[in-house]
Amino acid sequence: FFRPGFQVAPETKAVMKWLRSIPFVLSASLHGGELVVTYPYDYSRHPMEEKMFSPTPDEKMFKMLAKAYADAHPVISDRSELRCGGNFVKRGGVINGAEWYSFTGGMADFNYLHTNCFEVTVEVGCEKFPLEEELFTIWHENRDALLNYMEMVHRGIKGIVSDKFGNPIKNARISVRGIQHDVTTGN
Repeated sequence: FFRPGFQVAPETKAVMKWLRSIPFVLSASLHGGELVVTYPYDYSRHPMEEKMFSPTPDEKMFKMLAKAYADAHPVISDRSELRCGGNFVKRGGVINGAEWYSFTGGMADFNYLHTNCFEVTVEVGCEKFPLEEELFTIWHENRDALLNYMEMVHRGIKGIVSDKFGNPIKNARISVRGIQHDVTTGN
């Protein structure tokens, strides 16, 4: 997941440990500097290739999650190419992370590869460091999209894996035919 010699910061290690200890299933990382929703993989399968589409086995689900956010965001869903982030209009405001730009060590890739959590990255605005007076508008542009995204936690398969006595089974592997990515049950 990380390049050889890559130093992991103590706070990053703490988040990684936390993510492994609680069975999260959905998360989003909020960034600034563009208007688009990206999804894994963020690191290209071919490290020497830039802007290479690198889908996970759960490509359809990730696209659906990213679109749930983008379609509910008033500016990302705006079809005007003149707006900030207009270069993503033809893509519906979503893109595979590595196809946009490849980088190693991202949380979305870590979550997918090492936990049960599906994460997208939301670029919430074209200003990397918005002014204080812009924050209220940015919040309102993203509020409904965040709520719509959070509701996606109810999609997919849900339930309890139990033994014949009804006791939950911890760390049971769940496989879906046709998707080469298993998940495990929580505590």
